[in-house]
Amino acid sequence: MTDAKETAIQEPSAPVPLLDPREGIPPVTASPEALAEVVAAFAAGTGPVAIDAERASGYRYGQRAYLVQLRRTGAGTALIDPVGCPDLSALGEVLAGTEWVLHAATQDLPCLYELGMRPTTLFDTELAGRLAGFARVGLGAMVENVLGFTLEKGHSAVDWSTRPLPEPWLRYAALDVELLVDLRDALEEELRGQGKLDWALQEFAAIAAAPPPAPRVDPWRRTSGMHKVRRRRQIGIVRELWEARDRTARERDVSPGRVLTDAAIVTAALEVPPNVHALAALPGFGHRMGRRQLEQWQAAVDRARALPERELPQPTAAYTGPPPPRAWADKDPVAAARLSAARAAVSALAEELNLPQENLVTPDTVRRVCWTPPAEITPENVAAALTALGARPWQVALNTPLLTKALTTQLPAAPVTPPSTPPTTPPTTE
Repeated sequence: MTDAKETAIQEPSAPVPLLDPREGIPPVTASPEALAEVVAAFAAGTGPVAIDAERASGYRYGQRAYLVQLRRTGAGTALIDPVGCPDLSALGEVLAGTEWVLHAATQDLPCLYELGMRPTTLFDTELAGRLAGFARVGLGAMVENVLGFTLEKGHSAVDWSTRPLPEPWLRYAALDVELLVDLRDALEEELRGQGKLDWALQEFAAIAAAPPPAPRVDPWRRTSGMHKVRRRRQIGIVRELWEARDRTARERDVSPGRVLTDAAIVTAALEVPPNVHALAALPGFGHRMGRRQLEQWQAAVDRARALPERELPQPTAAYTGPPPPRAWADKDPVAAARLSAARAAVSALAEELNLPQENLVTPDTVRRVCWTPPAEITPENVAAALTALGARPWQVALNTPLLTKALTTQLPAAPVTPPSTPPTTPPTTE
């Protein structure tokens, strides 16, 4: 493996600002007729297709796409409005078998699935950057460090559900796919030079083959500040308020945080207000909130207050995996020793290979193998355990030897203290 300082890609000394797309800002595709033209153009294009999607996180409910950007040799750049064109399955069909180039693919793929688009092969430039050892893997940083251009990123967090979309936003969106294939090509060469290209291809194949993420269990438990709430009755208030907020946000198609903040939910759970007047006095439920809204939130609090004990949520979510590592020393000291040895070995190997530990093997995989190791610790059994937990072949090959050794770690034997001998009394003489 080559050291990060010796990579083929050198950071340019004076990056060049990228201000406009090569062919100018394309018109927004927002009708079936215009979409048909885009489909035909991209079907006739050649090579990989760069794809990006813009969402309205923090403004709208859910993670649907409000703009889809594509670029392909021979087709140019297209900006598609999913509000006017909610079904992009025809575009997905003509791109079947074409490599998609995305940056942080797992962020965009779910909203593209909703539009009828799913890749068969892909190249993730963010993940490629991680495997290649780059410290900063955002798209702007990668384009600058690898290609020597700077991208204007001032519109990344705007409300993309706005219509019509302002021209500066459309320019920004088009530029996001302008150099994505060029970045892909440079990173492929870098990974090949480091001997990591096959690792990356295995990772990309796993992302493309993965099913859409399953809905979260008890998503209300992710409420920010939840760690402050410890009593089951109060946890029940968090759940009721979160679910009431979620219903309202869905109906109004706005971000839940704009309906009621997490901080307000946690405050109400800790204070357990007995009536609307008491609720209105709490931070987050101030004078801007109408009587009807206050009554809605108080009704959620009252529902939790009236629940029988058996229906209150447990303090922690049901979990089938190992306990938190901080509890291992008490529950199973030998497992704790195994985990310590495994973590140290993984960390050392990741540093040697110049890639993040979590890309070498996920922390959850290490914990599960260390908590419940194979009955017989052999390389074959450890490799099988890693494979069963979703590790890719390259990860299995690299981690099996060091985890096999770590799993044989035992607690050091306690020092044996020799028994104390009573002092001898000299014989007395008559």
